[in-house]
Order: sequence, then structure tokens, then C-alpha cells
Amino acid sequence: MGQAAALDDVTADVRSYTGDRCVDFHAFGLAGCIDRLTTPLRQGGASVRWETPHHGIEIPATTAALLYHCAEEILSNAFKYAQATELTVRLAAVYHGIRLVIMDNGIGFDAKSLDGPHHGFGLRLMAIAVHEAGGTINVGSCPGRGTQVTITLPLD
Repeated sequence: MGQAAALDDVTADVRSYTGDRCVDFHAFGLAGCIDRLTTPLRQGGASVRWETPHHGIEIPATTAALLYHCAEEILSNAFKYAQATELTVRLAAVYHGIRLVIMDNGIGFDAKSLDGPHHGFGLRLMAIAVHEAGGTINVGSCPGRGTQVTITLPLD
């Protein structure tokens, strides 16, 4: 891939994390917006289970947008690479924060490969955005055992 094409890819990825698209959290709620992202997985035959015990929690728009774009990256990876048949999406309040956990039973990957020059670029950008917002991210995966991504963002 040439440098110009690589730069275009980076620009597109950065825009996805900075809210280049309008998402109506007011109409659908954060969980509803994320649920719409699971449509390609469901259409491909995957089962998606939701756990959302966060009803009534006020989530600022910037936090909701970041969680949405992170979910978009994670679910896109699950659709493109994981070959998952089951996913669980958990959105829950935690002490002074909100946590998003997405797990799949897909093929997994060697988490050490994220350090390579051509792997996990979307996940790296996501981690930068989460850390800039004062949050944490944990990616757990190994070949044959699926993947779990946990993101926690502050609400204060």
C-alpha cells in the first residue's frame, strides 16, 4: 500500500473516532445505536446477546459517541475476521463510569500481534481515543478462544 493510501486509511479511522458521522443517541439511546451495528453479524447468522443493566444513567454525548465508535470498530472486526457465531454486548454503570464489554466466540488472535506494524491499527487508534478521554481499554484474545474487549470511561 502506498503512503497516500495509508494516509487516507488513517484519516478515515481517525474520523470514525472523532464523530465524523451523526448518530441519534436521543432517539435510540446508546444501546439502541450500538445494537444497530450488530445487524451484519445477525444477518450472517451470529447470535447477539445483550446485557444492559444501566437504565436511567445519564451518559454525556461525547462519552456516548466514543463508546459507539469503539463498538463500531470492535463489531466490524468481529464481522470481518472473527468468524464468531455468538457475541455478548454488555453496557453497564460502574463506579463513576460506564463500561462496554464485547465478547465473541470467534477464532481469536495472538494479542501480541497487535504490536506488529501491520496489525491492530484500528484497535490502537481506539486505545488512544479511550486513554485521551481518561478511560481504560483491555483487549484479551488468543487463537481458538475468541476475543473480549473491555472499555471503561469516566462519567465525572
